[in-house]
Amino acid sequence: MQNSPTFAKDMKLDTRYKMEDWLPTSAKEVEKRGWDSLDVILFTGDAYVDHPAFGAAVVGRMLEANGLRVAIIPQPNWRDDLRDFKKLGRPNYFFGVTAGAMDSMVNHYTANRRLRSNDAYTPDGRSGQRPDYASSVYCNILKELYPDVPVLLGGIEASLRRVTHYDYWSDKLKPSILAESKADLMVYGMGEQPLLEIIRLIERGVPLETLRTVAQTAFIQDKNDDLPKNKNWKDIELASHDECLQDKLKYARNFRYVEEESNRWNAARLSQDIGDKKVIINPPYPPMTTGELDASFDLPYTRLPHPRYIAKGPIPAFEMIKFSVNMHRGCFGGCSFCTISAHQGKFIASRSKESILKEVDEITQMPDFKGYLSDLGGPSANMYKMEGKDLKICQRCTRPSCIHPNICTNLNTNHSAMTDIYKTVDGMKSIKKAFIGSGVRYDMLYNNMASTEDKESHKLYMEQLVGNHVSGRLKVAPEHTSDQVLSVMRKPSFKLFHKFKLDFDRINKAKKLNQQIIPYFISSHPGSEELDMANLACETHDMDFKLEQVQDFTPTPMTVATVIYHSGYHPYTLEKMYTPVSKKEKLQQRMYLFWYKKEYRQQIEDRLKKLSRFDIIKKLFPIKEQENMPKTGKKKKPHNKNKKNKSKKNYR
Repeated sequence: MQNSPTFAKDMKLDTRYKMEDWLPTSAKEVEKRGWDSLDVILFTGDAYVDHPAFGAAVVGRMLEANGLRVAIIPQPNWRDDLRDFKKLGRPNYFFGVTAGAMDSMVNHYTANRRLRSNDAYTPDGRSGQRPDYASSVYCNILKELYPDVPVLLGGIEASLRRVTHYDYWSDKLKPSILAESKADLMVYGMGEQPLLEIIRLIERGVPLETLRTVAQTAFIQDKNDDLPKNKNWKDIELASHDECLQDKLKYARNFRYVEEESNRWNAARLSQDIGDKKVIINPPYPPMTTGELDASFDLPYTRLPHPRYIAKGPIPAFEMIKFSVNMHRGCFGGCSFCTISAHQGKFIASRSKESILKEVDEITQMPDFKGYLSDLGGPSANMYKMEGKDLKICQRCTRPSCIHPNICTNLNTNHSAMTDIYKTVDGMKSIKKAFIGSGVRYDMLYNNMASTEDKESHKLYMEQLVGNHVSGRLKVAPEHTSDQVLSVMRKPSFKLFHKFKLDFDRINKAKKLNQQIIPYFISSHPGSEELDMANLACETHDMDFKLEQVQDFTPTPMTVATVIYHSGYHPYTLEKMYTPVSKKEKLQQRMYLFWYKKEYRQQIEDRLKKLSRFDIIKKLFPIKEQENMPKTGKKKKPHNKNKKNKSKKNYR
């Protein structure tokens, strides 16, 4: 790769690269490449970071690797004369649209629907650089400007809104995003496999807007039209959008089909009526092979933000992951509040050790790398290389979680492959320390059904993790302490967290380390009542935790918990379930997470008195409890400073 010294001097660009090493973002950059037209123009709600953790970069690089001329328009201005949507003209093949790495509404608003003051995917963290419901806004603008050019929609916002879904920010059920965006075709989930097939068909002369049988895509057609023929697919018709609006139970019942078919190896095609239209959701591809995943991660990324941002400040999301390595995709945890499996699937796709080490080596060559990797992980830290012992059983499975309510006997939970990579990276001369920043699923380390060999791998992994890869604080996510609430969350019993902490403390003591566990907890989750949160406060008080990593439950499209929140029914049992919905209920639950803060003490006491739970008050505030004890009327004996009061109780 040739350097561009003049450019590097003027713009303080990494001297390993020149402008042409990024995909073009302007007419001048397109011209510099000698192109007279573009095949695909991508629009994204994020800043353009040429890194495998940013979806637009992955799609752009993959299309480029297949011979297409691709440009990216990051964070186009939708409020002016729309010049950003016009500046590169019309593409030969299609426009691609994504809201970015997050749902734009989650990106914009807190759990209390307050506008956030920052955006991690924008230079200097500035907010306001993308619209609400960015996917639909971008698509509608493009369709208005270029009605005859196909629009392909993708990204997590679109993926999670592919059927009737509850939108927390408007507090209503919304139809499939295809109805509102007017996109010709949608790719849901991780897009490499369907995109390769789409490219192949387009280059054979098949118009994108006529593609109807590509797996892992969705589209809208007239309600009375026949479904496209595919003899290999079973069909399931969901309750219509109008039925969901009228009957929350039907909306809840729909979700079970959606979740199960999103996580099956051989899934059915789904369809749902929306007025006089019908949305068709083709089944997903099987999990990517190691070779396919390596090919995606091994594309020629610069791993850096585009030079256009040099004078605009750092991009927080990039700074967070610039020295981290993603080892795998997918998560078989199936947590009720999480969207990972809905987008990436529950089956794990793992990179080869060679591909991972190659990326580590590339990171070590970055000019500002100081020898510390921030993460060797994935959606969950310790699921690398895990799959079914007999894949034929997996191919028939409909369970949304492989580890809840128990760890599947067909799941291989051996941690040896991860431990081997950790040790290999530790042994690299340019690495001072490789931390594990992703959350660890500690329940996997206590698999009673595992073989003797696998149990030994769990112990060795724990020793390696705690002894060598904790940056002083290890993140884990028990989420709650109530087994009843944890069951709704699809999380393990809190007893396992106690066991994990004992082992963590034992290893720290043996290695003379002073490290902490930082637990994550959620308040106001469906199924959680106020006394559950009060008991959570007691448990964390007894464990001497003063919580920092907490979250009030935020309903996001396409999760079990969100369906319960809106409908009041659990989609699998169809039984009614309590959920804190009002702002008052949510704040009452949240305050128990901060029992140790003085500003909440009186509020907590007042609530517990109303609930007649004086025992919990005594546990949480023993000193204050003593101060409030009724006086007996007896005179105090004079205090003898020279005599120790052996009967004095130590309430600390």
